Amino acid sequence: MATAASPVCRSTRALFNPTNTVRQSIPRPITHRRRPYATAAPGRPVTTFQDKLNTGPSFSEFISPPIDDVPLSPEDALELRTAIVGPAGSKRTITRLPSWLKTPIPTGDNFKKIRSDLRGLNLHTVCEEARCPNISDCWGGDSKSAATATIMLMGDTCTRGCRFCSVKTSKTPPPLDPHEPEHTAEALSRWGLGYVVLTSVDRDDLKDGGANHFAETIRKIKHKAPTMLVEALTGDYAGDLQMVELVAKSGLDVYAHNIETVEELTPFVRDRRAKFRQSLEVLKHAKDVKPGLITKTSMMLGLGETEEQIWHALRELRKINVDVVTFGQYMRPTKRHMKVHEYIPPATFEMWRKRAVDELGFLYCASGPLVRSSYKAGEAFIENVLKKRAGDGQSSATAVAAHDAAETFTSV
Repeated sequence: MATAASPVCRSTRALFNPTNTVRQSIPRPITHRRRPYATAAPGRPVTTFQDKLNTGPSFSEFISPPIDDVPLSPEDALELRTAIVGPAGSKRTITRLPSWLKTPIPTGDNFKKIRSDLRGLNLHTVCEEARCPNISDCWGGDSKSAATATIMLMGDTCTRGCRFCSVKTSKTPPPLDPHEPEHTAEALSRWGLGYVVLTSVDRDDLKDGGANHFAETIRKIKHKAPTMLVEALTGDYAGDLQMVELVAKSGLDVYAHNIETVEELTPFVRDRRAKFRQSLEVLKHAKDVKPGLITKTSMMLGLGETEEQIWHALRELRKINVDVVTFGQYMRPTKRHMKVHEYIPPATFEMWRKRAVDELGFLYCASGPLVRSSYKAGEAFIENVLKKRAGDGQSSATAVAAHDAAETFTSV
């Protein structure tokens, strides 16, 4: 038996019936077309406020206001300042970063392009994973050929847990990407970089520690971009020197492995599986199996080391003919990591640079609060290491590649 539809049902059907004219009576939402800032509507004069908006500071200037022109005395510049923060009843005193440790926010088209390419190819960089303060400087230059990128191979998860590093850790990280060597080589050849640093997380879950994956990536890069200089910053492969030899003979230009700190502090700073003497064996073996290969290491200062301990570490490095050493300030990445024991002033870093080069005979030393193992690696390597060797008559395929790359830089 048919029943008459209720008034509510009839009105509902009429509302959603496309042929019904009832819906024409429903008021449509009012849309406002957004006009660009500081653009006057037709027929309206530009106001004083709009003029001021157009001539105001940029975003970067707003975040990092210009520094006062009045120069500070050395005592004022090096003084550590404190501040009281927190809500009432639970306030605490913190130490603000010294001015020499503050860096600009990353900007620029080149920075955005490199980051976009990395995302598209599912590649990782230690620049981002380790929160490096120099990323805007290394990535954001005017020319990509003068930029330095530090690609982190084998994923973004490490099997070790050093107390200074912010890279995430796990006992069972994801499996290796078999296409990563090809993707990495293709990306680097497109960018036209002059110098690249390859590093990796530690993969103690793999039988070879990832050495074959590392070596394959280097070979593919050299095949696609023969003049590109390649530095490999490797782990210790749990002391397996056969894996060290495999990477050292893969075609790289610089073999780097970081001792990170002095011998006495190693158990408190690095993962328990990383040992100072084991790191020295890695660097020594790389040089032994490929004479003439440039070896490099890096140390952090500000962890509580003494001057005599630094001297001891440097002398041990020279005994095994390490060529390049870098010094940088330890920066605490999060509250879960080691505290900074001391902020080292720039003058002290300069003192250690002179000692390393002039007194101990290192081929090159980069030393400064913001220096990192791969910071400005291309510039430092080409200008201070390869050119020096070429000038001394120590010709090699690496030196020839360096000169070709340097000529490319000057022509850009």
